[in-house]
Amino acid sequence: MMYFQLLLKIPNIHILNLPFFIAKRLAIVKQKTFSKFIITLAVTATAISVAVMIVAMSFANGFQSVISNKVFSMWGHVRVMNSYDEKFTTAEEQPTLADAGIEKQLRETKGVISVQPYASKTAILKYKTDIESILFKGIEDDEMFKRMQPFLLEGRWLRHDTIGYSTEINISKYIADRLEIKVNDSLIVYFFKRDGSKKARKLSIAGIYKVGIEEFDKGFGICDINLLRRINDWEPNQIGGYELYIDDYKKLDSLSEQIYSELPQGWYARSLKELNPQIFDWLGLQDQLKSILLVIMVIVAVVNMITCLIILVLERTSMTGILKALGASDGKIQKIFLYNTSFIAILGILLGTLLGLAICFLQQKTGFIKLNEEAYFMRVAEAQINYWQVLAIDIATLLICMTTLLIPVLLVKKINVVKAIQFR
Repeated sequence: MMYFQLLLKIPNIHILNLPFFIAKRLAIVKQKTFSKFIITLAVTATAISVAVMIVAMSFANGFQSVISNKVFSMWGHVRVMNSYDEKFTTAEEQPTLADAGIEKQLRETKGVISVQPYASKTAILKYKTDIESILFKGIEDDEMFKRMQPFLLEGRWLRHDTIGYSTEINISKYIADRLEIKVNDSLIVYFFKRDGSKKARKLSIAGIYKVGIEEFDKGFGICDINLLRRINDWEPNQIGGYELYIDDYKKLDSLSEQIYSELPQGWYARSLKELNPQIFDWLGLQDQLKSILLVIMVIVAVVNMITCLIILVLERTSMTGILKALGASDGKIQKIFLYNTSFIAILGILLGTLLGLAICFLQQKTGFIKLNEEAYFMRVAEAQINYWQVLAIDIATLLICMTTLLIPVLLVKKINVVKAIQFR
């Protein structure tokens, strides 16, 4: 009987699983050898790959969450109107009678968390000798301000007047800087009617905000919807439409279509994604970039592990020849190298996970990674950790590495016993 087979019959050796025992001894070798350097390099490269994937996914999650919150806080997720105009993102709406039945139906729609009446109207702001054009969004209550609170820089949000209308407005920092106006200053606002006539009102600045999205900061302001009703000669129960806020923006398209299909004839529902496709195209691009980065990092980890295994197999050629001479099968020897590289892969994944999470936590606490707000719509990179994504990255990396490691292990079958024992 072969010596290797005799070894397997020794109780302690059999219990330990001889291929696993040898692989463990190879992995924890303390001498400064070339294989130890390769193992260290492989662990480091795997750790960096996993850390980069976790950080990239967390930052992309945070980026999408922050930008979508900014967009939806300003204009809601879905708009419901009784008139349709391709340009109603930047134009005034036709007056619509508030419909309690439709409003109740919208509120009871699964996924809808808030329904707010609104109206909009273009105007010209004049302060001293400076003028700026603007599209005012008229709101009926303070619900929107709860979502907009993080964007308030100075002053406060306008207060609704129970009698008549509020003479306060909120404008963006961009417009305030252009007009060189401050909180509590008053200015003249000109509203233009469809027949070409105009109405002027003296309004005061209650507060200044900054969303951080150029398209919104440049051209929009907030006022009392009753002010627009008075300017437009509307009835007290007339509105421009309804803004809907939903619980998950990823349901935006499906929920918008569902709402539209359930509305009475003559009513329309449009998602903000349809109204501002350029912003959502950019957010969609982040998903593509995430996928590309994940593929690249997995390839790096796999190539690194394959190279490591090939080098380990070649360096241990002499050991492989001796084990074959003692009667070890190719399968047993292959297990030694698979166990060995499994140690490397698991250690690299664990260290990479700890490193990636540490960077994300550090960013959440300190915000040390800054961004150009004009280009990225945010001053500080936001790290939003999804632990299911982290677990999926770890498991996928391990499975892909273990699957591809089967290829170089086939080298063991090609090693000649006589030549291997002579190999130094």
